[in-house]
Amino acid sequence: MRLLRCGDGSGRDVNAVRSSAASLATLAQEAKSCTRCPLYRNATQTVFGEGPADAKLMVVGEQPGDQEDIAGRPFVGPAGRVLDRALAEAGIDRTQVYVTNAVKHFKNEPRGKRRLHRKPTRSEVEVCKVWLLQEVAVVRPALVLAMGVTAAEALAGRPMTISRERGRALVFPDGQRGMVTVHPSSILRVPDEAARHQAYAGLVKDLKVALKTLQAV
Repeated sequence: MRLLRCGDGSGRDVNAVRSSAASLATLAQEAKSCTRCPLYRNATQTVFGEGPADAKLMVVGEQPGDQEDIAGRPFVGPAGRVLDRALAEAGIDRTQVYVTNAVKHFKNEPRGKRRLHRKPTRSEVEVCKVWLLQEVAVVRPALVLAMGVTAAEALAGRPMTISRERGRALVFPDGQRGMVTVHPSSILRVPDEAARHQAYAGLVKDLKVALKTLQAV
């Protein structure tokens, strides 16, 4: 199902969308040289958000993973494939969604030839939030979906419990409408197959609620 875009009732004219796209390109270029926190030292590159400048839905994860760090694009690894499948099952076209992360560098611990994911600290998330808030301000989505506690707390500015907050409408401190759900990577970590299917179904359900919310805007 299509999400509203420029020219079909979204309230953004073509020139405004072009201006927003140019602003996002400028931000992405500026973020490439970001050294505001130490995470850039062990990362290959900055991984900025991508998607339509007039997207009605913005999806925010925690940080890029190993494959995203190499490719320079968000959600192209295993978690991204789970997200793609869940979006499709929920009736949402990913090409119409702006996808990004709360943290733009891959925080990792080298272990031989492997790089192990490490959770970013609260201060690292706070420092990097300057980029996320600018993305939200430029895209002006009708809804921001935070996936996982790191993204949820970055946007809400307070401690969040995903199981308690997921699936319901929220308003973040900047007035932005939002929702929260699990991060796709958490589904991949569920060892039991039946529980993994259940967790995936929960993500799809949350995405359907997000779509229904957008259609009501």
